[in-house]
Parts: sequence; C-alpha cells; structure tokens
Amino acid sequence: MTFEIDFDAVTVDFIAPMNAPPKSAPPKGRVALRQERNRESLIRAGTRVMSEKGIDSATMQEIAEIADVGAGTVYSYFKSKDELAVAVMERVMHDLALRIEKVTDTFADPAQVYAFGVRTVIEAAIGDVRWRQLLNRPEVIADAMFRVMGPFAMRDLRNATTAGRFKIADVELTWKMATFAIFGVCLAVSQGQLPTSVIEETVVRMLCMTGIGAAEAADLAARPRPALAPEAKAF
Repeated sequence: MTFEIDFDAVTVDFIAPMNAPPKSAPPKGRVALRQERNRESLIRAGTRVMSEKGIDSATMQEIAEIADVGAGTVYSYFKSKDELAVAVMERVMHDLALRIEKVTDTFADPAQVYAFGVRTVIEAAIGDVRWRQLLNRPEVIADAMFRVMGPFAMRDLRNATTAGRFKIADVELTWKMATFAIFGVCLAVSQGQLPTSVIEETVVRMLCMTGIGAAEAADLAARPRPALAPEAKAF
C-alpha cells in the first residue's frame, strides 16, 4: 500500500531558520507599566517613611501621598502595612547585601567574606529600627532574608568551602539555620534578654557552624571590618 502526500498543502511556518534571531518579548502595555511604577513608588516611599519613623509610626496615607498614589490604590498592591513593610525590608536587605559585597570583594580570604557579612547583618538587625520592628515575626523576616540575601551568602559559603576554609556539605541548610539563629539572638538582645556584648560570641558560634574550630572562628570574627558605603536614599 502506498500513500501520497500533497506537500503543497503542508505548512511549516512553525520551523524557524537556525540562524534566526530570538523573538523579543512583546512590549508591556501602559497598564502594566503604570502598575510597575506605582508599586516601585510605594516601596520607595515606604522605605523613606519607615526609615524616618519606623514601621509602627508610618501610615499608609502618608506613604501614598509621597508616592503620589491614591490612598485606596495602595491596597491594590499591598494588602496591609505589614506586607508593604516586608517589601521594604527586602529592598533594604538587598541594598545591604550589595554594600557588603562591595567591601568584601577586596578580601583575599573567602572565609572572612562570610564572617564580615554575618556580623554586619546582626548589627543591622539590632541597630536599625526597620529591622527591629519585624524581629517579633522571625518566621517572616528570616524567610525574607533567606530569599533575598541567600544568593550572596550561599555563594560565599560555597567559595569558602571550595577553597578549603569551610567544611560544609549543604550550604542551603547552613544558611537556613543561620537566618533563624541571627534573628533569634537579635530578638533577645532587642528585648533586653541578652546584652549587646553577645554579638561577638554569636558570630563565633555561627562560624563554627561552617565546620571550623572555635579558635579559627574567633580569629575571623576579630579581623578589621572596613566601613560600608552609606545606604542609598529612597528619594
């Protein structure tokens, strides 16, 4: 039995030439662009107000006015002030990670990179009012830090492990434990249950989680710490 195929009737427009350039994504419409601008303006305004007054004293009305967004429109992007506060904290954390990276890029020892980052984050969580007011929700702030700062921290853990400075089998698990340890201690300090002098010991113990000994961890924790660049202003 034979079959005849009418090739003139077959369309093959779904086959692109091998050297054809990739199709670019379609441009975003005006509504999508406006939504992006409004959300970004709200986060920037929230960062400014919450930096000046703290999360508790900030109001959605004031944030909306600075962002030049209708008060009722705010809730189209953030269901509550707490949700906006988390978005602000994610921005603050990312900015801090970039400033830490700018300093630690000058370090020759990859283990020192991680040690510097851990201490800097602890001091920020205790000294910055925006961090402190979310410490009573450790599952929220720890999750945000795991996601936002995780790519930086886990890269540093891998680099130090590859260099033979750390002995880590699972960098993701190590960083997950570190985030909750950081905020557990910071919450205790902020509530007066622990003195601020505990920061040094906390850094040492967290470095011991990487598989190094206490003496080596203490040496890393005691190394000089260059100052960070100032935080970028929201507006």
